[in-house]
Amino acid sequence: MAHKKAGGSSRNGRDSAGRRLGVKKFGGQECVAGNILVRQRGTKFYPGTNVGIGTDHTLFALVDGRVLFSKGKLGRKFCSVELAANDADMAIAAE
Repeated sequence: MAHKKAGGSSRNGRDSAGRRLGVKKFGGQECVAGNILVRQRGTKFYPGTNVGIGTDHTLFALVDGRVLFSKGKLGRKFCSVELAANDADMAIAAE
């Protein structure tokens, strides 16, 4: 009588959850100070004016305003936040 040997257990079949990286606020969108603008691995986008960078390279807004993406030297992409018109007037008056 023929017998089939027991099949071994597979060592595959695992996967980690996605990290939810990418741009969170797109160009032209309004943002509030502290809003996360980009989650990334490494500096795919560099911080521009009014944007801070976290230890994990997350870019976040330092002021309330409108998100702006631009290209700089060496093909670098920058993420900036421009102040709203009334905020800009107040900032100039404060100086």
